[in-house]
Amino acid sequence: MITLSYADSALSLLPPVVAIILAIVTRRVLLSLGVGIVIGAVLISDFSAVNSGQYLTQQVTGLFWADGALNSWNLYLLGFLVVLGMITALITVSGAAKAFADWARTKIRNKRDAKLLTMFLGCVVFIDDYFNSLVVGSVARPLTDRYYISRCKLAYLLDSTAAPICVISPVSSWGAYIIALIGGILTAHGFADSGHLSVFIQMIPMNFYAIFALLLLLCVSFMGLDIGPMRQQELNAQKGHLYDESKGLPPGANSDLPEADNGKILGLFLPISVLVCATLYFMVTSGGDVLATKGLEFSLIGAFENTDVASSLFFGAAIGFAATLILVISQGLDKSYILKGIITGARSMLPAIYILLFAWTIAGVIGQMETGKYMASLATGNIPFALLPAVLFVLAGFTAFSTGTSWGTFGIMLPIAADMAMGTHTNMMLPMLASVLAGAVFGDHCSPISDTTILSSTGANCHHMDHVTTQLPYALIVAVISLVGYTVLGFTESILAGFITCSVLFVIAVIGLKIKVNRRAV
Repeated sequence: MITLSYADSALSLLPPVVAIILAIVTRRVLLSLGVGIVIGAVLISDFSAVNSGQYLTQQVTGLFWADGALNSWNLYLLGFLVVLGMITALITVSGAAKAFADWARTKIRNKRDAKLLTMFLGCVVFIDDYFNSLVVGSVARPLTDRYYISRCKLAYLLDSTAAPICVISPVSSWGAYIIALIGGILTAHGFADSGHLSVFIQMIPMNFYAIFALLLLLCVSFMGLDIGPMRQQELNAQKGHLYDESKGLPPGANSDLPEADNGKILGLFLPISVLVCATLYFMVTSGGDVLATKGLEFSLIGAFENTDVASSLFFGAAIGFAATLILVISQGLDKSYILKGIITGARSMLPAIYILLFAWTIAGVIGQMETGKYMASLATGNIPFALLPAVLFVLAGFTAFSTGTSWGTFGIMLPIAADMAMGTHTNMMLPMLASVLAGAVFGDHCSPISDTTILSSTGANCHHMDHVTTQLPYALIVAVISLVGYTVLGFTESILAGFITCSVLFVIAVIGLKIKVNRRAV
């Protein structure tokens, strides 16, 4: 098959840009992703219909079978989604979700408290972004529904406590991956004596986007700063329309399931607790096994660096499902109810699985076209050093937005940022690396083809494009604040000056949003 390299060509941007624009205009995600995939296949195959068909077949096959073996990452993750859907449905059938909502109504006084509790749960469950979005969504959804909080607001709460928390938490799948990347980069540049964990911790206050995205989420939850499309979604929710019903059931929804009247709160928290503990166990043990194979001493960070996230999620969910099944059987539920819950729960995840499969396929196409390398090459021109942190933030954002992956952006952009710092001011290496991390999370938040965004929609039972458009204004506000902060940091070479600048702009933005919201309320 003929394959062409587009690493130095703007044509590499065509498939993701077309897919994203179509998704925003038509709100038909699968169609838009399919068009982007076909365009990429045609370009890669030099406009040969036969070769394009062969290439697409290989890409689809590669989702399930790669390098002569099953694609365990994808299969485990898809299995996790299906099993979690079944757990959620059984919890609904058992009446546990309803019991939790009734109990919470006696403890949670209003909508604000419900949103703050959801945010708190999102910050506590920080081991993995996928895990965060889906598990916290399952726990919080009965509560937010009871207080007529829109599913789009719930998706925003989930998405903005997933990646921003994981990217600044060393004990998470993200933190471990970043520590491993940074460790390799520092060693390659002669900083082998630097403690990789301590370097990561030093970078936390430099990640302006993650910090101020969390702070803005807190203000939105506490002060009701509903703007743009989110405002309309919240108004609709007050009328009982938690999501746009004209678009059908959103991914993960189980609205046609019966609910038992004898449900207990334990039926919600015990399965979720078992799921969390089992997943943590498998993450630590799978990483520990790799350390032992390499002859290395066990450490928690080392275990997370080497863990198999996908298999840990699946096996943790399987044990959680077993615990859920035992509870509903002991509750005396009719077998037909249990069977219907299992089948409906599995089916409810199919829309999310379809979107993920298409997103993974276009990610493969984008990788073949080397879109990320082209975006990274834009940073290697004659750019004034003082602007580099801001430029890297923007380029990392565009790269993550167009490729739909933060991790891929980290892998491409972090080495380039380090090389730039070594060629200019080595004391600015960590701020420049941090600006890449921040930009990648920003792009991930805005991208319709990001798997984290897709799973946040699924966890909230929210239509995907509604989540993307309602979250976008908040992401852009924090991005502008961060961009100015990195610009000041670049010119002053002072992290404190950049952070103070972001803080001042953040306060001004929040005051402005509050005034705007109050005027509309009059």
